Amino acid sequence: MPELPEVETVRRGLQPVMEGARIEHVEQRRPDLRFPFPLDFVQALGGRRIEAVGRRAKYLLVHLDSDPVLICHLGMSGSFRIEGPEEATPGLFHHERGKSAAHDHVVFHLRTASGEAARIVFNDPRRFGFMLFSDGAHLHEHPLLAGLGVEPTGNALDGALLNRLLAGRKAPLKAALLDQRLIAGLGNIYVSEALWRAGLSPRRPAGSIASPHSTSTARTTVLSEAIRAVIADAIAAGGSSLRDYVHADGSLGYFQHAFSVYDREGEPCRRAGCGGTVSRIVQSGRSTFYCEACQH
Repeated sequence: MPELPEVETVRRGLQPVMEGARIEHVEQRRPDLRFPFPLDFVQALGGRRIEAVGRRAKYLLVHLDSDPVLICHLGMSGSFRIEGPEEATPGLFHHERGKSAAHDHVVFHLRTASGEAARIVFNDPRRFGFMLFSDGAHLHEHPLLAGLGVEPTGNALDGALLNRLLAGRKAPLKAALLDQRLIAGLGNIYVSEALWRAGLSPRRPAGSIASPHSTSTARTTVLSEAIRAVIADAIAAGGSSLRDYVHADGSLGYFQHAFSVYDREGEPCRRAGCGGTVSRIVQSGRSTFYCEACQH
C-alpha cells in the first residue's frame, strides 16, 4: 500500500491540473471499488469547480466549490493518470502501478483553469481503493478521519508530543509508531528507516523511550526528528520507488536508493563505523528491517 510520501507526491502531481478546473463530466465504469460509489457520484461532481486538492494521512481530499468533499484512497494498486497536453502518472510507488485500460474505473473530464481539456483517470487493478463523500463542515468527523493522530510532516510532532503518545505503552516501538491513532500516515518503510536513523530497536517497548517525569527525553526528541526528516526526504525524492513512473513534470524519484535498512536484509549497515548487518524480522505480520549492532 502506498505510504504517505507516495500519496503526497500524487497530490502534488494532481494539484496543478485539478485546482481551479471545472469537472465537465465523470465516467463511472463500475458500481464499486473497495466500497460502493455514492449513489449520486456522477451527478454530484458534474459541473463543479475544484477548489483544492489536499491530503490527510493517506487520504486525498478533493475540495469543491460546495459540498461534498471527495475522499479518495489509492488502496494497494490504485493510481491517477493525467491525460491532456502532457501525460503522466504522478506518484512513485514501491510496487508497480497498472496501466491496462481495463482497470480504468473512473475518468474525470476537466476543463483546467487555463481553459485546456484534461482527463484524470483512476486505475486500480485490485480495486482496494475507494472514493467516498463527506460534507465539508464535518469532514474531520468522518469515520475514516476522526480517529487519526498527528501528521508526521510538521513541527507538531516533536519530542514532547512523542513522549506523551508513547508513555506507558508496552507494545513494541515499531507497532506503536504504526498505530494510526497516534501518528497518521506513517507506514512500514518509513518507520524502519526512522528507527534506524534514531538508533532505536523496533523490538523495544514503546514506553521505554518515554518518561512520565519529564516533558520529553533525548530518545523521543531524536526519534521525532528522524521521523520528520525521513518523510521530508522521501517526499522531496518523490516516494519510494521508480519502476517506470514519473512525476507530472517527468522527473524521477530516487529515495529507494537511499534506504538504509528497508529491504536490505543481509547487507552491511550503512552507519559509519557500525560494522553490523541488516536483519529482517516479522512483527504483526509485517517485515521489519534493522541493525541489531547499532539499534538498541
